[in-house]
Amino acid sequence: MSGGPGPESLFVLYVADQARSARFWAAALGSAPRLDVPGMTEFALPGGAALGLMPERGIRALLGDALPDPARAAGVPRCELYLRVPDACAAHARALAAGARELSAPAPREWGDLAGYALDPDGHVLAFATPLPAG
Repeated sequence: MSGGPGPESLFVLYVADQARSARFWAAALGSAPRLDVPGMTEFALPGGAALGLMPERGIRALLGDALPDPARAAGVPRCELYLRVPDACAAHARALAAGARELSAPAPREWGDLAGYALDPDGHVLAFATPLPAG
């Protein structure tokens, strides 16, 4: 992880191919990583947090055999990254163009957001959302 002051929160996804995932997330987020070194890629997220991408084999090397092998869950959704952005439709379209698989097109949700859902190349659920106008 990056040295020095950073975001308050870093969310790390375990990925099969760090370079492939870094290309996908750069295109989906519309921004370059702020850190991209062997073993970790980091992107700034809306709201001040960050997204880290770590190779599955790297986390196993770090935490050892007590950790169940993340590669055994390949393609099985293991988390959801729900990002509030200014334009959920544009962000969702950008993710699809980058190779995400659509789960649900952007639509008004009962909790007050316009949100669309997709899967990233590793099967993580990605949602882009924009608050609906009050009224």
